[in-house]
Amino acid sequence: MDKDRQYHIGLKKGDVGRYVLLPGDPKRTELIAKFFDDAKEVAFNREFRTFTGYVDGIKISTTSTGIGCPSTAICVEELIKVGADTFIRVGTAGSLQQGIEVGDITITLASVREEGTTRQYVPLSYPAVADLDVTVALREAAEKLGVRYHVGISHCKDAFYTEGSDVETLPLASHTKQMWDAWYKSNVISTSMESAALFVVSSIRKVRAGEVLAIIGLTYKDEPIVEKAGIEEAIKVAIEAVKILARKDSEIK
Repeated sequence: MDKDRQYHIGLKKGDVGRYVLLPGDPKRTELIAKFFDDAKEVAFNREFRTFTGYVDGIKISTTSTGIGCPSTAICVEELIKVGADTFIRVGTAGSLQQGIEVGDITITLASVREEGTTRQYVPLSYPAVADLDVTVALREAAEKLGVRYHVGISHCKDAFYTEGSDVETLPLASHTKQMWDAWYKSNVISTSMESAALFVVSSIRKVRAGEVLAIIGLTYKDEPIVEKAGIEEAIKVAIEAVKILARKDSEIK
């Protein structure tokens, strides 16, 4: 193994820009890269696939995290080691509130830590919070592009098949349904599987992270997956947010 390359993501310093978009699906990195100029695939190992290119002259990369918080934490830790410092997860989610419909996008302020990975980093009393500058840039980007969006708290879980009709077959069915009801009543806007690790690791490592999600299901109606809609809009918002952040970063220098 090349000692200069990170073990899991297969990347070394110089392979990525400081700004990295993080989908879960390796196939989505290819879709995101179509929005870059001079995009090149620089690594593909396990679930971690990376393309690097440019937008408006800004070096930018996209790396897939795989599904869930364990692989997301690994991905972010290793990307930081090769020079990335600003992350935007571009994912999909289920809506937990009426009025947030399939094809809408959500911008995450913070996440409910109902997963296991981050508990091995810090106690549960430590919040999983997005970076303010990244979040504001995502909101500004959504407004500029005229995308229908919602901002709020998301829910992060480990198990996908604990929602919808699958809940009835579980040993903890009554408890699980009670928890879903609590998130609905707490105005949590969406549910997915990676944000808690992204936010907690980024906070601890002193880098920036945000999240924009395409709503593809209506979990509040027990319909976790309805249609893959809004994904390109989420990608465009993330890229526009990078442009906004890069301008501000250059002004600070």
